[in-house]
Amino acid sequence: MQTRSRALAWDATTAIEALAGAEAALWEWTPGADRLRFTGATGALGLGPLAPECSSAAFVALTLPQDRSLAEGLLKPQPEGAEVALRLRMRDGRLAVWRGVWLEDGLRAAGLVACDVKFSGSDRDPLTGLLDRRAFVARVAETLSRTGPVEIVVADVDRLRRLNEALGHERADMVLSALGSRLAAAFPPEAAPSRIGEDEFAVVCRASPGGRAPADRLREALEQPLRVAGFDIYPTVSIGAVDAEGGPDAPDAGELLRRVELAVEQAKTAGRGGAAAYGRALESDSLSRLAMEADLRNAFVRGEIEPFFQPIVNLSSGAVAGFEALARWRHPTRGLVPPDEFLGLTDEMGLMNDLGLLMMTRASRQLAEWLRRHPSAGALFCSVNLSVGEIERPNLVEDVSRVIADAGLPRGALKLEVTEGDIMRDTARAAEVLSRLKAAGASLALDDFGTGFSSLTWLAKLPFDTLKIDRYFVLTMDKDEGSAKIVKSVVALGRDLSLEVVAEGVENAGLARRLIDAQCHYGQGFGYAPALNAQEAEVYLNESLADGAAPIKARSA
Repeated sequence: MQTRSRALAWDATTAIEALAGAEAALWEWTPGADRLRFTGATGALGLGPLAPECSSAAFVALTLPQDRSLAEGLLKPQPEGAEVALRLRMRDGRLAVWRGVWLEDGLRAAGLVACDVKFSGSDRDPLTGLLDRRAFVARVAETLSRTGPVEIVVADVDRLRRLNEALGHERADMVLSALGSRLAAAFPPEAAPSRIGEDEFAVVCRASPGGRAPADRLREALEQPLRVAGFDIYPTVSIGAVDAEGGPDAPDAGELLRRVELAVEQAKTAGRGGAAAYGRALESDSLSRLAMEADLRNAFVRGEIEPFFQPIVNLSSGAVAGFEALARWRHPTRGLVPPDEFLGLTDEMGLMNDLGLLMMTRASRQLAEWLRRHPSAGALFCSVNLSVGEIERPNLVEDVSRVIADAGLPRGALKLEVTEGDIMRDTARAAEVLSRLKAAGASLALDDFGTGFSSLTWLAKLPFDTLKIDRYFVLTMDKDEGSAKIVKSVVALGRDLSLEVVAEGVENAGLARRLIDAQCHYGQGFGYAPALNAQEAEVYLNESLADGAAPIKARSA
């Protein structure tokens, strides 16, 4: 890492020497002295009052308002190699990008300050200072007017809605602002770095034989980790690209942007961090996506979304203790649509809250029916996931209370699973909502424990009944002693806090035995059964009741 850090600082120095007389300056900061030192064109940059030295506070005051809290965080010692990217407002209205890297085990930072173009005006995105969509299209048209190959690249920030829900809009805007700064630092003004949508950034580049691909540079600029308001953020982007030949017969700029955004949509279907280039096949794929969206909206109306039920088994006795309800789409012509093909689309369409309420309602009715038919099942429960951000939905508590009352469920039979991110975003607010949900008759599980930002102080205060260990730790117990120790620690923590513990990802007999040895309460995974439709789940329950234990493949060896 030290070699990389020094190389970047050397590149900054070399850039200033190569651009003698250009509007750029080298900066260096040693935290202990709290002095920033500048060399280069400080006067042209509007840094004259601060140069050749200034305090960090004086320099931060020059950053754009939306970058200041981020700047204050970055002006604290960082791990060696950590990158800095912020924007400064110069006296003449131009935008300067302040970029650098931490050196020597976090004892010193160095980098480059360089002006971009006029920041003021109606063609700029107010959050990032980048060109807006209309200005970008104009710059693409200008680039296409000259003969030669042209490439447009668009990056879509993955799961931005989830980021908004997890951090709140203000903090999510800080992330977008930082990404805008990084994009401006990574590309020259002639590439027209732009923010063309809520979660989309774009550049237009002329071909450079032997140079790095714009898509690679774009990904590298935007996917560096950053820290915002105490949270470590690891952005990923889905990238689309389209090539065109500039000149008199060049395609329309707006049409090219439409094509590259089709490529982005194709990249997103591959999961987070995908990439795709435009081709004619994408046109038919786009029509298919429109049809899929229409079908999905109708699916909610026609009742095609239904719960499947994965058994949760008492590890010590082998009896079925409950089920987790998982959404499945029974399409009239395509059959059963896998969840990874429609859950992301449901999120993008803003239907996750509708899905959550539907799943709670149908799962509660099914559980109530099983309890009536099988009184010997005892305290059978059913878990339903709350989507990210759903805990802040205004009518959530009222809906849960009504669903439980309408189904006639006993207290605690409906278990709501909440993610760590939802809790830690606003712990005081979460504590209030969770207490109200508990009072309404639901039991509560903290899902994927160990993968987020949980504070043990808050965990002891929040009204959870259950911890769920993320399946990754369970699946890797046999290969990674660290995972095994984490599982044992979570089980012990749960017992100390009088919480039940469910281990996900139990796929073989060996894992089941290790969990039993660790005194884990419940197991869930393909070693027992996949998610089953209601009829199959009832057969599984009947067999468990008849035999005194569920027919568990994982326990047969």
